[in-house]
Amino acid sequence: MTTWVPDVLGDGYQQLTIPLGTDPDGEGEVRATLVRHRPGSAESATPTRAVLYVHGFTDYFFQTHLAEHFTERGYAFYALDLRKCGRSLTPGQTAHYVSDLALYDAELNEALRLVRDDIGGGEVLLNAHSTGGLVVPLWLDRLHRRPGGISSLGVCGVVLNSPWFDLQGPSVIRNVGTTAIDTLGRVAPKTIIPGTGLSTYGDSLHESQHGSWTYNLEWKPLRGCPITFGWMRAVRTGHARLHRGLNIGVPALILRSARSTTAKSYVPRVDVADAVLDVRQIARWAGCLGDRTTIVPIEGARHDVFLSTESPLAEAFSELDAWLDWLDGSRRGHTRGATTAQTPQEK
Repeated sequence: MTTWVPDVLGDGYQQLTIPLGTDPDGEGEVRATLVRHRPGSAESATPTRAVLYVHGFTDYFFQTHLAEHFTERGYAFYALDLRKCGRSLTPGQTAHYVSDLALYDAELNEALRLVRDDIGGGEVLLNAHSTGGLVVPLWLDRLHRRPGGISSLGVCGVVLNSPWFDLQGPSVIRNVGTTAIDTLGRVAPKTIIPGTGLSTYGDSLHESQHGSWTYNLEWKPLRGCPITFGWMRAVRTGHARLHRGLNIGVPALILRSARSTTAKSYVPRVDVADAVLDVRQIARWAGCLGDRTTIVPIEGARHDVFLSTESPLAEAFSELDAWLDWLDGSRRGHTRGATTAQTPQEK
């Protein structure tokens, strides 16, 4: 029996705990948390299509304006706090730690099942940010290689918000760094990587510093959660798999900032650039998803484009809406056997 209870986000938001059993990484019992946006009266009809949102590293779901935007477009909105993240973190666990990104398949599979059951078997659009933007394509690739593929599971598309497709920095440094990460990730997996923990991005977001967003600093610290060698090894293994080429089986929209910045502390330019990832790496590896991919740089966007300032945020929603209109038309055309519609950028 599924039991939804009130969520920390208040009216219109509920959460459901997903038990996942014993942690393969040795940190006790693990769980994930599914959040849903259910506005209006209890008699309101549930939409027959949904969005499932997956957060990034040092993150959890709190972006109510994103949920409400999708709801206004006729989607039921759900978000998943992965194991050891946000609502799902329990005392004694290492925040966000997994030794293999494929471990997330358990909660992703169950969340997808729960969402589809909740909306009567309709289609689900996936929306993922940063590290979630790596986790979700890897998961979709594994699903697509199963009998029946993605279509049998009701997934109709994916929106990736600044997905983490590679390490920052020159290739020589990335290669040497990956070798060290692989070695130390095996022998000292929970050792924290030196030199990490800048508050640059967090300071640009939170209302207590230079930003305007409100969120739980225990779940999303200004300096980020500790980055361990074992977790980074899992990420680099995922990067290598992506770079060999995936087939996610559905169209993708990738939204990213137009530029990056490497500021070590907050300065105003952090508000109008990606202060976490190298956007050139996102552009370089976008073609590895294996299906029709539309990539849109947003001038003045932050790392999370949906936490940008007013103008780039409006542009991000406009680009999202145009792509969703195309996706809807494409799905209708596919059903009728018509020619595939052009994406907004192809018209």
